[in-house]
Amino acid sequence: MTAALFALAALTALLAPAVAQTPAAVPTHGLDLSAMDTRVMPCENFYQYANGCWLATAVIPAEYASGGVGVEVTERNLALLRTLAERAAANQRVKPDSAEGKVGSFYRSGMDEARIEADGVTPLAPEFARIEAVQDAPGLLAEMGRLHRLGVFAGFGLSVSPDLKDSTREIVQLFQGGIGLPARGYYEDKDAQEVRDAYVAHVTKMFALLGETPDKAVADARTVMAIETKLALASKAPPDLRDPQANYHKMTLSAMDGLTPGVDWRPYFTAIGLPDPGGMNVGQPQFFTALGQTATTVPLADWRAYLRWNLVHAEASRLSRAFVDENFHFYSTVLRGVPQMQPRWKRVLRATDAALGEALGQLYIAQAFPPAAKARALALVRNLKAALRDDLATLPWMTEATRREALVKLDAMAIKIGYPDKWRDYSKLDVTSPSYVINSMRADEFEFQRDLNKIGKPVDRQEWHMSPPTVNAYYSPTTNDINFPAGILQPPFFDPQADDAVNYGAIGAVIGHEMTHGFDDKGRQFDAHGNLRDWWTESDAQAFRARARSIVAQYSAYEPLSGLHINGGLTQGENIADIGGLKIAYLALEKSLRGRPRTKIDGFTPEQRFFIAYAQVWRAKQRPESLRVSLATDPHSPPQYRVIGALADMPEFRQAFDCPPDPRASPTTIW
Repeated sequence: MTAALFALAALTALLAPAVAQTPAAVPTHGLDLSAMDTRVMPCENFYQYANGCWLATAVIPAEYASGGVGVEVTERNLALLRTLAERAAANQRVKPDSAEGKVGSFYRSGMDEARIEADGVTPLAPEFARIEAVQDAPGLLAEMGRLHRLGVFAGFGLSVSPDLKDSTREIVQLFQGGIGLPARGYYEDKDAQEVRDAYVAHVTKMFALLGETPDKAVADARTVMAIETKLALASKAPPDLRDPQANYHKMTLSAMDGLTPGVDWRPYFTAIGLPDPGGMNVGQPQFFTALGQTATTVPLADWRAYLRWNLVHAEASRLSRAFVDENFHFYSTVLRGVPQMQPRWKRVLRATDAALGEALGQLYIAQAFPPAAKARALALVRNLKAALRDDLATLPWMTEATRREALVKLDAMAIKIGYPDKWRDYSKLDVTSPSYVINSMRADEFEFQRDLNKIGKPVDRQEWHMSPPTVNAYYSPTTNDINFPAGILQPPFFDPQADDAVNYGAIGAVIGHEMTHGFDDKGRQFDAHGNLRDWWTESDAQAFRARARSIVAQYSAYEPLSGLHINGGLTQGENIADIGGLKIAYLALEKSLRGRPRTKIDGFTPEQRFFIAYAQVWRAKQRPESLRVSLATDPHSPPQYRVIGALADMPEFRQAFDCPPDPRASPTTIW
């Protein structure tokens, strides 16, 4: 469980789905003055003031759902990674077991379009045969287990991560899943009927591509929709997954059997290679009860259709062009409005990063992240941490008992910059097959087994959960650490040649955001050691909740699309982190300026440059279809509102631009 700066996805985890502007432009050092519209009064519409000229001229590229600064960084990273991967793929003298050798082999198989087209779905034939052999409920659960090992999470999800109440040990985490649409609401809301119809049509086409007759393809697609609807209606909505206490139910295997009368889970755990899972967290027991009922009442022929769909859905992007095109049409064009597919090399790079992120990362780090940049970034993080400490020490609404615990937690918060101290060992991962699908499934199974190997063992607190090239950052509550991959420590987020005000407004706010996650509505429930434990006095907890409710109400009033508001409950943790992160970064900047001349640059004071830099890293344009999905599922507010919302709660912003008092303003600060 982590709290990331952006919605999560492989390699470029920015504003899911991926976003871009013009590729690979070399950034200037400091503010982008050409993006600003200084005809706008900064006190009236600061987002437009900082970004207006860019917003007026930027065009979302056909292959993306939105455009913005984040993927200007991503596109530069991709260009470098392409060079590295192609060099590795062409190197005949490289050792096969080296990082370069494995990257080259995997990338080469993904770029072999002729082989992929010739293979079609043949590499999946053994898996389809196993599905067709399912004849009873134990066989159904066993087949789900076999598919899970391959990264095909039919029915529900499984991961391995620290026990929320004993963060020293890794345990199995079971959670709701098994649906192909983004969230529960897509299966029940009246305004989602058009999407449901398009989804059934998509599933029908995929079955037809597998060779089913038109009538059978239609029938099987309706069967899939019926099963998924049962699972969706038994699932919690995204906001209800935010409370870790409400989603923690540790139990034994026999207790889990008790949730699902008539269903024995042993065949599943035996199939995944874990006959005795020990104590495990069943996140949403009511979901598994419903899954058990569905498993015993839905005909096995229907379940076989559902499993076939899950397999082809999971592997579609790795198959021949017809499958790739149909998968793109629904998930990118219908759901997110993207008219054009990315070129193959980008898609294969993302897959390479997902399969061999730290091997690819080793090649990337050598070219993109010198030791001096790491040292400068570490100094910034330490300055932000000191500023948060000063802030916690003087918060007027917090009593001393809670304050002591908060300071202990902050002091224990670990910092990870750029890349792991120890690289992941891929020696047991064989990606030498000429088949892209086979290599991909081997990588998925390798990762699944790597997770299983952790169970019952001490938590590796040096492990990273993002690859070095990723344009993102995250906080992990169970390990109490903040993580900043090298991919985001690039201009304009972080520029060693830019002035402090710009770096504090850009990467500084990112750093502060991740630190604040340790004290948001979820993070505050974990102690310094990463355990889910209540360390708050009741009065302080009430004071926090009152302020959090104000932030929920503030963001719920924002209406990015006509008739569609931000879900303030779903986004509250990220909004708290945005507000707190910006405040902490500002305090750190002010501390760094003490005793130094406050020189204007480009006609702006350091404080003004700080706020402009913050607004500019969040400039973005997003297709309405993509924005609609984000509003339903993404715990982050849309970029424009990450600026508008945070500045509304920063009196220092109005001071910096000599704004008159706003009678409508009612700033809320927590941290």
